[in-house]
Amino acid sequence: MFSSAAPYKNQHYADLRRNCIQDKKLFEDPEFPATNASLYFQRSPPGTVEWKRPGVSDSAVVNKVYILFVFLLQEISNEPHLFVEGISSHDLNQGVVGNCWFVAACSCLALKPNLWKKVIPDWKEQEWDPKHPEDYAGIFHFQFWVFGEWIDVVVDDRLPTINGELIYCHSKNTNEFWSALLEKAYAKLSGCYESLEGGNTGDAVVDFSGAVAEAINLEAGAYYKDQKKQDQLFEDLLKVYDRGGIISCSIKAQPHEIENRMANGLVKGHAYSVTAVKKVRLGHGLLAYFKNETIPLIRMRNPWGKIEWKGAWSDSSEEWSKVGDMERGNLGITVEDDGEFWMSFTDWCKCFTDADICRLINTSLISIHKTWNEVVHFGSWTKNAEPLLNRCGGCANHKQTFLQNPQYLFDVTKEVDEVLISLQQRDMKIHRKVGQGENLTIGFGVFKVELNRKYRMHDFLTQHCVETSTYINARTVFMRSMLPQGRYVIIPTTFRPQTLGDYMIRVFTDVDSGCRELTEDKPKVKCWSSFLGYPQVVTHIYVHGAEGLQNQDKFTRTSPKRADPYVIIYCEGRSVKSIIKTDTLQPEFTTSAIFYRKKPRKPITVEVWNSNAVKDEFMGQVVLSGLVKDTTDPQRLQLRKRGRQMADEMPGSIGVRIITATQLTAM
Repeated sequence: MFSSAAPYKNQHYADLRRNCIQDKKLFEDPEFPATNASLYFQRSPPGTVEWKRPGVSDSAVVNKVYILFVFLLQEISNEPHLFVEGISSHDLNQGVVGNCWFVAACSCLALKPNLWKKVIPDWKEQEWDPKHPEDYAGIFHFQFWVFGEWIDVVVDDRLPTINGELIYCHSKNTNEFWSALLEKAYAKLSGCYESLEGGNTGDAVVDFSGAVAEAINLEAGAYYKDQKKQDQLFEDLLKVYDRGGIISCSIKAQPHEIENRMANGLVKGHAYSVTAVKKVRLGHGLLAYFKNETIPLIRMRNPWGKIEWKGAWSDSSEEWSKVGDMERGNLGITVEDDGEFWMSFTDWCKCFTDADICRLINTSLISIHKTWNEVVHFGSWTKNAEPLLNRCGGCANHKQTFLQNPQYLFDVTKEVDEVLISLQQRDMKIHRKVGQGENLTIGFGVFKVELNRKYRMHDFLTQHCVETSTYINARTVFMRSMLPQGRYVIIPTTFRPQTLGDYMIRVFTDVDSGCRELTEDKPKVKCWSSFLGYPQVVTHIYVHGAEGLQNQDKFTRTSPKRADPYVIIYCEGRSVKSIIKTDTLQPEFTTSAIFYRKKPRKPITVEVWNSNAVKDEFMGQVVLSGLVKDTTDPQRLQLRKRGRQMADEMPGSIGVRIITATQLTAM
């Protein structure tokens, strides 16, 4: 999942650190200086800000200039550390900026050693070493997954304080600084600290991991009212949690309600990190194991490090008397106002309105868990006066321009497959300093298309939309869908036409989907086209289904005769075959094909066959002229024999629709 990180602003940590040690000076970052511009663009912090380093040991002093510098230096701590007694979700507290979403993501990160060791690389080497103070250079680096690429961000250790205390994210221990330095690197990536005011926990988690984020609207889904939906959601979250994923949640709030405390102890407009999802065993002693009665619980942490849920399953509630001492010990129950608490899953669904589910998609070839095939594409919504070149047509509400968007084709080769699609736009926070920075409203549609399509879609004939994502001004739009075998096209769009921007689309399937962008509008003219010919017309043919087919299987005492039919469409030496429909005499094929024809007068044949273990059996055919003047209405045609007996009828009929055009970009 991880790759080597590219240096942000072309700042190479190892080189900068080595130079500082050689020159016997502490690093000062010119790309994120200790000035107001790095703090805010509109609203200043509530007080006089002083930038202070966590601390410098006197034994590091090696010359008079350095002695004077250290003497004047105002330290935060006499014994600073990156970590104190390891890293924990309990380390963090929110500062004065409204970035509970980022602090919640950090709490989640602290629970995942495989992730934080990537985000905080060389963490042992970056730690203060009192035995070798001469190796300290006041420089740190962190890594973030930015738009499909790992980026290495360098910062100095000067941190903003008011009255000697850190004003932004900080640890409970005053001499622990991993969270404050990590936040500084993230603020640098975002332009300044104020750019972190208001955000999405799921976005930060993605930046820490490269995960795929799914936003769930608990309020709109009304999960607390529907036990079946609630049970399925819990199983999904349990699977995400058990496989290393990260979950967060919040309660919607009006602007005047942001961070308002409710009577039940929860806070509106506030991001919580989910620190555990468990089926907790009820009962005491051996009886609990024999009864095997469990209740779904979920544990959360408030980034404030205090203020907890007061309802059922809160720290000292009577519900815990139903749980044995061993089970409580395994869960690590603590009765203190540390900001961490348990809730029943039903109460969680009822009280919280939104959740962000971040899945760490496993693409490893060697794994005990399910592995996914991933395809990543980068693209842009761009404007062009020529319709065939325009790529910013807006959503499906704009029928005239909708197909003037990027298009991505993929195949589902299994009978049914779960497909995950993530559409992400570039993070816009860095533009907040210039009065911009709002996300575009984006989304996408998934269309089932002809089995042999390989050029861009230009019109809707019998292709149909099988899935549409939500359209929202979020950084990421995600969708999970079970799709039957066939060929599909994803069309990512902005909500309105003529809106420009960059995006990344990720498609996950069980097996290779061959996902690729459709860039060509029609077959290319090649040097040998004058000899071999060039398409004169394009024909789309759709086979809906068949009726009254001839029995193929022998009667048994328990079941009537049946057939396992499929259809093959032939045109100029090429063919398209549908999937087999088992045990039916009235199959619904819903199969389509598109042909660019060099010989428009040569007919198209549609044959119906019965799948057989020994030898497939011919069940009838129809021959279509496919001329431009032919009807484009759906037709029901009688099946006939082949060859010289073509005039003879066979049992059954087939429903087709055929459309032919001389303009090759008509379909």
